[in-house]
Amino acid sequence: MQEQFTSRDVVRLTGITARQLQWWDERGIVVPARQGHRRLYSMEDLVEVAVICGLRQRSFSLQRVRKVITFLQKDFSKRLAETVGGSSDYHLLTDGRSIYLESSAKQIIDILKNSRQPMFTICLSDTVRQVRAVIRGGKTASGSISPRGKKKAS
Repeated sequence: MQEQFTSRDVVRLTGITARQLQWWDERGIVVPARQGHRRLYSMEDLVEVAVICGLRQRSFSLQRVRKVITFLQKDFSKRLAETVGGSSDYHLLTDGRSIYLESSAKQIIDILKNSRQPMFTICLSDTVRQVRAVIRGGKTASGSISPRGKKKAS
């Protein structure tokens, strides 16, 4: 499986613009490795970009997205792809103030039942699996990961 991706690869796979990707790097949201002037994204970077695209599609501000990424890194001391790359399904839930990362269906239901306002949820594990499937399948221009984390045909 491919280990490094250029900005062009990430744009093709996720459907975001090159400018968005550059802006996220400049703001420290997803910071790729550098080789001269080229940005090289790891699989973990690509997964984070796909998840962020899903959150942005659900109207999350970049400030909230940064809060989510910081929460995951602080609480788990791991990158997003490492945290959710195992066999369990992880769901991120938020009401805009609180953030929950759950792998238990019962805990997810309890959070939803006790919520006093609408909750946004994204299955992080599905996003990781979709990114890996697209990469393994060698799909680039004809199939990409849409901002909602689903594959789309071009």
